[in-house]
Amino acid sequence: MKGNIARTIAAVAAGSLLAVASAGAATASTDGGKGSSNTQALAAQVLQMRDGLTKVAYAGDVAKTRADLDKLSPVLGDIAAGKRYQIQTETQKLGDLAQGRSVESSRLLADPTAKARQLPPLPVPIPSLPDLPGPLKIVSDLVKALLAAVTGILAGLLGGVPVPPLPVPPVPLPTP
Repeated sequence: MKGNIARTIAAVAAGSLLAVASAGAATASTDGGKGSSNTQALAAQVLQMRDGLTKVAYAGDVAKTRADLDKLSPVLGDIAAGKRYQIQTETQKLGDLAQGRSVESSRLLADPTAKARQLPPLPVPIPSLPDLPGPLKIVSDLVKALLAAVTGILAGLLGGVPVPPLPVPPVPLPTP
């Protein structure tokens, strides 16, 4: 008899523990989306990459801009695929559009004689940023659109938290 009572108490305790654990997992998701606990880490990574790309692009450094685009593109692909990160559908779509701009910018920087492809318009407004300097002028509109899209992705990842502004440094004056 005492064994049956002990088993019943153990079963109730295990059920309560499972219910509490399940409730904790349920509250980890975001409202209206498929968010997960690694969304904040992804947002921090994307913010760091966006800011790094902004700084090197506006410094006019072609090699570092291409390197940063090459690092950013797979992350945007992961966001667009929605397999590695559980995020909202709108953010996934924006990730796909942003990846297209990243790949196209990298392609044009690799071969400046290449002709730019027409890409679909972004569903986010492009911020009024100055054009990129000198050797990056060929991809100026693409990179500005990419930065706008990545900022939109950050807004989706961060939810209600304000997205830090773009760290646009003063554009260097052209050398004579």
